[in-house]
Amino acid sequence: MDPNGESGTSVAILLATYNGAAFLREQLASYEAQHHGNWQVWASDDGSTDGTLEILAEYQDRWTGRMKVVAGPKRGFVTNFLSLVYRSEIQADYYAYSDQDDVWDGDKLTRAVAWLSTVPASVPALYCGRTRLVDEQGLPCGFSPLMQRPPSFANALMQNIAGGNTMVFNQAARILLQEAGPEVEVVTFDWWTYLVVTGCGGQVCYDPLPSLNYRQHEKNLVGASLSWSKRWSRLGFMWKRHYVFWADIHVCALRRLESHLTLENALTLRTFLWARQQPLKGRLLGLKRSGVHRQHAIGQLGLLVAALFNRV
Repeated sequence: MDPNGESGTSVAILLATYNGAAFLREQLASYEAQHHGNWQVWASDDGSTDGTLEILAEYQDRWTGRMKVVAGPKRGFVTNFLSLVYRSEIQADYYAYSDQDDVWDGDKLTRAVAWLSTVPASVPALYCGRTRLVDEQGLPCGFSPLMQRPPSFANALMQNIAGGNTMVFNQAARILLQEAGPEVEVVTFDWWTYLVVTGCGGQVCYDPLPSLNYRQHEKNLVGASLSWSKRWSRLGFMWKRHYVFWADIHVCALRRLESHLTLENALTLRTFLWARQQPLKGRLLGLKRSGVHRQHAIGQLGLLVAALFNRV
């Protein structure tokens, strides 16, 4: 691979923007500083009014031929990100989701490409990982939770292990996402990507070493569970039946890819669906047999409590 990026493995950076002028320049500068030089940016803007488009235009001129800006669907960040996945004119070896307000480490793409290149092109593959959390001024304030169990479909049914801003995936994974269709309804684009890749027999690498600064600020649409209080508050989602609703959405979406699920994962899904419809004893037994789980002890405890009260 040419270290200057003139040839070799190509990466399409899928950037979703909306009124991100406050931090966008830092994110774009971190692309420019990537050790892996063969990248192109596709920015989908959802109707910004704050100077975001002017910044994107400035970098388009600066990076001749390396950035394309398109109009987003204006139906929220999930649809905006997925709209980039579905654009047939975007072609690369690998695809990297990107938020508008983070700062990537220089080796972010290098590390992702190094692992992805070990997976056969025919096998769906997803690289993701932990993040370094920073505040609005870019000062460190912790890390995202460290996942403790291997990535799996049984985990993906109940939890996403990494933010989309860390995710890089191959063409085989992208084809599956495209096959589900642009109108698919999902909770978040990154959770859906984790579900699709694991469910359809793909490989997932969760990197415990952070490769970006994940900015936490009041305009975050999805933030990290930084404190124990926030983790406990997320368990409250179970009690309010959020997880029931989310599981219903994803089960419906997975039907679009039913023929691609492995036999083992299809059985996991059927067992989980059966368990959800049973009285208490069958529900707990079915949940155990399905293998569906969350990563950490506090989350697993919350899952069991939710199952007791039929909120899974």
